[in-house]
Amino acid sequence: MSVTAAKGFTAAGIAAGIKANGNPDLALVVNEGPRRAAAGVFTSNRVKAAPVLWSEQVLKGGEVTAVLLNSGGANACTGPKGFQDTHASAEKVADVLGHSAGEVAVASTGLIGVLLPMDKLLPGIEQAAAQLSEHGGEKAAIAIKTTDTVHKTALAQGQGWTVGGMAKGAGMLAPGLATMLVVLTTDADLDHTALDTALRDATRQTFDRVDSDGCMSTNDTVLLLASGASGVVPAPDEFAEAVRAVCDDLARQLIGDAEGASKDIRIEVINAATEDDAVEVGRSIARNNLLKCAIHGEDPNWGRVLSAIGTTGAAFEPDQLNVAINGVWVCKNGSLGEDRDLVDMRFREVRITADLAAGSESAVIWANDLTADYVHENSAYSS
Repeated sequence: MSVTAAKGFTAAGIAAGIKANGNPDLALVVNEGPRRAAAGVFTSNRVKAAPVLWSEQVLKGGEVTAVLLNSGGANACTGPKGFQDTHASAEKVADVLGHSAGEVAVASTGLIGVLLPMDKLLPGIEQAAAQLSEHGGEKAAIAIKTTDTVHKTALAQGQGWTVGGMAKGAGMLAPGLATMLVVLTTDADLDHTALDTALRDATRQTFDRVDSDGCMSTNDTVLLLASGASGVVPAPDEFAEAVRAVCDDLARQLIGDAEGASKDIRIEVINAATEDDAVEVGRSIARNNLLKCAIHGEDPNWGRVLSAIGTTGAAFEPDQLNVAINGVWVCKNGSLGEDRDLVDMRFREVRITADLAAGSESAVIWANDLTADYVHENSAYSS
């Protein structure tokens, strides 16, 4: 159920001492081949962490032999020294495995503005390499957690081939091509171009539509590696659907584990003029803090949905808007609809449907409620 579910991959997760609490904090995923094709998408934040800058360059070559991931420090906003540390980390992995540093991707997560303890990280790489195993996927998934309460893995299988993956993320979840750290693996025999096409399409429909708190990370990274170990070349559509399914599963797990959340909010925008309109409206609803507070209080305050829709540039007529909350059409034609007291909001998942009555396109955005626990979690994050 993780990055070692596909043939041709080994992984490890250890406690290198990066985290003061002694929890696992260093993961290594290795593609044993015979193919080492790879694709990646990264944050669109203009402030990018050193490992993102490094890995973007690595992915231009279309091949990745290993991925080094650490939690306990983002290595973001750390200047030239931070980039030197990322380079040194990749060189260390390459030296231990006997490969090129130019095929080692690096990903980090944790507090921004703090240098990594290289005296712990570099020896940790040797320790992780010594523990590489085809059964090490779960340990790797555990080692990349920060404020996550659970580790996150997913799996999809085709005819003789597999796609597996792991993810971390509980805060700073907002779209930017990718949203958190994710490593996906497959034993399908595909090249960089095929991987890139499938990954970008899947990310657009899944991770890019998770909007928990409207905050975009400096470190977001999603990687897809192919070993070719199955010897099977799946049909492009079948492979793309498997990648999308794994990404969707992981995205839902991220929402379910979002910091302090008590409600998962599924926002479906229907009958939009364009898909972009649907996404824009869904994202505006997802980021409306007044609505998020109302959802937390189990208050079906549909006026806040309309207010959020009205801030967008989407095509619609205000007197044709319809809104349903958990299947009750509380707003019809921009005005009073069914009795709001019919809305049952006792359960974890809340479904909001926004009908723009302007076309035939749709999109789904996932969000969370705004809670006191979220504020508490993030008010003293660095202390």
